[in-house]
Amino acid sequence: MIANHLRLKKKVEDFTLSIFYFLFEDEEVRDYQLFNIKMDFMEIVERLELEKGEEIWEQFCPLIPSITQKVMLDADAINRNDPAAKSIDEVYFAYPGLFAIAIYRISHELNKLGLPLIPRIMSEYAHSSSGTDIHPGAQIGESFFIDHATGTAIGETTIIGDNVMIYQGVTLGAFHIDKALSQTKRHPTIEDNVIIYANATILGGETVVGAGSTIGANVWITESVAPNSFVYHKPETRIVNKKNEG
Repeated sequence: MIANHLRLKKKVEDFTLSIFYFLFEDEEVRDYQLFNIKMDFMEIVERLELEKGEEIWEQFCPLIPSITQKVMLDADAINRNDPAAKSIDEVYFAYPGLFAIAIYRISHELNKLGLPLIPRIMSEYAHSSSGTDIHPGAQIGESFFIDHATGTAIGETTIIGDNVMIYQGVTLGAFHIDKALSQTKRHPTIEDNVIIYANATILGGETVVGAGSTIGANVWITESVAPNSFVYHKPETRIVNKKNEG
């Protein structure tokens, strides 16, 4: 039985990619594509012996337009904020962070509908493709931007507001790893308009990064930060000209 489920992983990955493409599909082929995607979904839930597959699908379908709008806002945030982005097409084609966010937004809605396992497989597919690990249980606001993407990890009970920008290697994680804490808020809250630079680590369910704050690279945070703060790590860095040494 487990082997059959493991073989089904590829089916879920294909379903994930089909839904991602469907978000931006031309109107004239949407009905046909949606029918095929539904058939794939029903096959998956039946083979996993999950109940209420038809009911979940009927609840999920009306959410697709709003998911598309959110992903478009995410793409626009990248295009507006990244000087390296030369066009919105480049963002859609070449930014792994956007792919990870889009799959998160799809899997998050399925997760909210009580669908077990499948949202996690979807998020791990995005993780393997983009280097970005976003748990489908996280709550993320509009216009979210992950730059470079690789190494970013966002835990299950993380809450992120609107217009947040984070860079590669950022961890929004739990301070304690304990199975007994599985039903508690273990991950931080990031309020609106926050920027978090590369390799910052922010831990703990009670940790809140206040709105408008900037978190510098390589910092380790386990307590709340007031709004409009600038937090940075100041190592001692020396530059020595070799010719003048000694």
